[in-house]
Order: sequence, then C-alpha cells, then structure tokens
Amino acid sequence: MHNQITPIHEHKKYWAECFGTAPFLPTSRKEMDALGWDSCDIIIVTGDAYVDHPSFGMAIIGRLLEAQGFRVGIIAQPRWNNKDDFMSLGKPNLFFGITAGNMDSMINRYTADRKLRHDDAYTPNNEGGKRQIAQPWFTHSAVKKPTKKPRSF
Repeated sequence: MHNQITPIHEHKKYWAECFGTAPFLPTSRKEMDALGWDSCDIIIVTGDAYVDHPSFGMAIIGRLLEAQGFRVGIIAQPRWNNKDDFMSLGKPNLFFGITAGNMDSMINRYTADRKLRHDDAYTPNNEGGKRQIAQPWFTHSAVKKPTKKPRSF
C-alpha cells in the first residue's frame, strides 16, 4: 500500500482555531469552565504573576500558541513544594512549558551584595520570597512527579 502524505493545512484544527481566541488565558479550573474547556493543550508554568501584556514573556508565548489554535492555560507562581498547584488546570494534552519569568529567580531573590531582597516587582503587592531559587529546575521536578504515569509490569 502507498501511504499518502496529508498536506499540513488539511489536519484537524485545534479548539481556538475553530472557536476563536479566549478573552483571557485561564489560570484556574473555574476560568476554564467559563470558556467551555475540558482541558488545556499546553500549560505554561511561570515564576511571575500572570499579566496579559506584551511585556510579559509568558503572555506573548501563550497568545502566539493560541493564535496557532492551541488551548493555553497559565499557572502563575505555584508553590514548588505543593503538587496541587501544578495540577490546578489538570494534565495538558500536549505539554507543560516552564519559565522562570521576566527576570531570573536568583536575580529577583538577591541583591548585587548577595543579600536577600525584601520585594519582588513581578509579584502581587510587591511581596518578596515567593520564588524558589533555580525556579525552572524545581518546577520541572514538581511538574513531572504528579503527571508521571505509573509503570505497569
């Protein structure tokens, strides 16, 4: 038998391509329900608070992915030691995207004199201490644990 290659524009379209863009990228299950979503295709986990503005990288990436037809959710500033924070939107259909945020967590946590900062410009109420050191690595471990499938023997 000869397998024919399907042209790229004939593949099934993702949700957003069929129904239009969301007025906001959901950050909770309640917001997903309001949009009529049962799941997200991609979930972006970020060390910053979520602001839907072009100066925030996760908002740009989220909107670009949404423009390609994917359902994108945002998990902003999860507690790295609480797996429930990472599963608040459920398991994504495709993948988790992980970012430290606009500024690296080490720079955001310490001054040039290696002293602990007491504020964080990218956190609500300018509250310091919300970020974990080496945010992407801890986040990767925290995301991987609750979504990992058990081995079957």
